[in-house]
Amino acid sequence: MARSFRPVLILTAVLALLGFGVTPSTAATPITVATAIGRQDGSTASVTGWVVGQPTATSTVVRSNFPNDYALALADSASQTSTGSMLYVQIPAAFRASYGLQSNPGLLGKQITVTGTLAAYFSHAGLKDATAFTGGGTDPTDPPDPGDYYAPAAGKTGAALKSALHTIIANQTKLSYDQVWNALKDTDQDPANTNNVILLYSGRSQSKSTNGGGVNDWNREHVWPQSHGDFGTATGPGTDIHHLRPEDVSVNAARGNLDFDNGGSTVSECPGCAADGDSFSPRAAVRGDVARMILYMAVRYDGGDGFANLEPNNAVSNGSAPYVGKLSVLKAWAAADPPDTFEKRRNEVIYTTYQHNRNPFIDHPEWIASIWP
Repeated sequence: MARSFRPVLILTAVLALLGFGVTPSTAATPITVATAIGRQDGSTASVTGWVVGQPTATSTVVRSNFPNDYALALADSASQTSTGSMLYVQIPAAFRASYGLQSNPGLLGKQITVTGTLAAYFSHAGLKDATAFTGGGTDPTDPPDPGDYYAPAAGKTGAALKSALHTIIANQTKLSYDQVWNALKDTDQDPANTNNVILLYSGRSQSKSTNGGGVNDWNREHVWPQSHGDFGTATGPGTDIHHLRPEDVSVNAARGNLDFDNGGSTVSECPGCAADGDSFSPRAAVRGDVARMILYMAVRYDGGDGFANLEPNNAVSNGSAPYVGKLSVLKAWAAADPPDTFEKRRNEVIYTTYQHNRNPFIDHPEWIASIWP
């Protein structure tokens, strides 16, 4: 095999000695975005970078509400905000369904490689006439940085932060109670067995098809109890999948509308769970998840949309009042059990596929102490 390449190597060396360059027929090893910006010479190159938004003008790149699938911006850092350090990539029609940001908002924050011509686009350093896109995709197991989603909350603390977050996350698509079934089969899918869901409190992996009301079926658990604010299953808090989770029918009944606290007796079919007359304690691995769901509900539903103003408090036995406690315990649970891969994926799937809003305390756990010091 080596002999077949020798004439080519000799010819290359002779041409080089005579001052002639040799341009390879395919793109070389991928270059950085910075290199591509500095080499706007019409040559072909493969560029590897992080998707940081969609260019809509020479100095404008948007990170949400993408207008179409025609372009994206790459940078050498996923957190880059300066357009001068971005490469504007034109997306040919053949690649728009897979790499356009309107169709694939989950691509934001992913690393991809694009092969094309280094030429200006939007009167800005660019890559045009792409022939290949690789990497990225829409797998939500590696969630992107939500970036400008939280821009209106920047620099705020306390009540001002809570108000800003409410405005952000209240912009959502609402599901019917029937739609919740299929949504939970996606959001709570077992990563080790895509035919199953993980039950929140008991931790059991169970077939997606066994949802219902029978013994050992799973049903829809309202982590913020329906009776605490009397919202039932009405579209809104009653169908918000940020706090609706799959759970074994009997375990769901054992939890009932109890507040959350430490202690109690063992709960059947729920290893690590405990309950007493006025409170419930889930297994340690999801206590932080529970806390962040409760605090999400308190920010999302503030009494301004026809439902009760939901708030955490430091009591138990809250009954039908629009409160859930104990806040001090929930804060401790959130600190001891930070967001894990499963919870982050769930947040991303809800955002990209179903409700199009996020739980801010999964993205920014530090905001809990700012709002509830």
